[in-house]
Amino acid sequence: MAARSASSDTPPIAKPGMTLVRMLVFLALAGFLAFVLYKQITPAFLANPGLNGLILGVLLIAVLLAFGQVVRLFREVRYVNAVAAGERPKERPVLLGPLVPAIEARRDGLTLSGTRAHLDTTAVRLDEGREILRYIAGILILLGLLGTFWGLIETLSAVGSVIGGMRGGGDAAVMFDELKSGLAVPLSGIGLAFSASLFGLASSLIVGFLDLQAGQAHSRFHNELEDWLVSGEEQAALAAARPAPEHDPALARELQAAIERLSGVIAEGAGGRGATQAMTNLAEGIQGLVQHMRAEQQMIRDWVEAQAARERDLKQVLDRLAREKVE
Repeated sequence: MAARSASSDTPPIAKPGMTLVRMLVFLALAGFLAFVLYKQITPAFLANPGLNGLILGVLLIAVLLAFGQVVRLFREVRYVNAVAAGERPKERPVLLGPLVPAIEARRDGLTLSGTRAHLDTTAVRLDEGREILRYIAGILILLGLLGTFWGLIETLSAVGSVIGGMRGGGDAAVMFDELKSGLAVPLSGIGLAFSASLFGLASSLIVGFLDLQAGQAHSRFHNELEDWLVSGEEQAALAAARPAPEHDPALARELQAAIERLSGVIAEGAGGRGATQAMTNLAEGIQGLVQHMRAEQQMIRDWVEAQAARERDLKQVLDRLAREKVE
């Protein structure tokens, strides 16, 4: 009961509320900067409102997805903390579906095999949820490049039209006026090119930061969950492999009997033979206790060596798989 109350006071997994705060603060700073530069940003946006509006729309979708990746962790955290506190929540997790038996077994003090494999599956699920954010960040950069090439094409075609429309042999002042009026279209094309790049790169920067925060929240959630589950497995395995010698009833009875015989002999004032026999019995009992403790220590050493060998074999298999994947 004391252990359970302590776990309820300090839940094993922290809620990702601070991550949401950082994301909101970053968006507030970005919005404040856009408000300060409103006069400079408005002409750039109006250079091509269609493409720039599309970029901002994709940015809005990415922001909502990034917040969704963090918000969905609250349900998983509530479930794990409730189970750690000894409760039986009715709300079932989504990401931790394969780990539900292991989590509930951890609450009951049991262990299940395959927990690490399920933890790896959970990590893959978390990473897959953020792949769309990485893809959107790339799309934003490509949209900016698309606007850049679009504007450059318009600029080159307009410059060609201006050069082709100039008439030679005329008045220099008239030719200069025609050149000046003809360069208005190429300059607008340059504005289109650089405005699209500006909005695309800025939006990609915002999405990259939000993806970074979501990734940190996912990593912290996975690491804390792994620490909680693996620590429970290690404690259960150690308790199973190392029973306490002092609680062995047979040895305790033998030692108690030897002490009682020695006390009886001393109390009755028996001769040296009785005291010697009692001391012999006591020594035999202590020797049995020492042998039992040595046997338990040998058992622990064998278990540790077996675990080390198993970990070496697993590492070799993982290294082989990594080499095959690289090849």
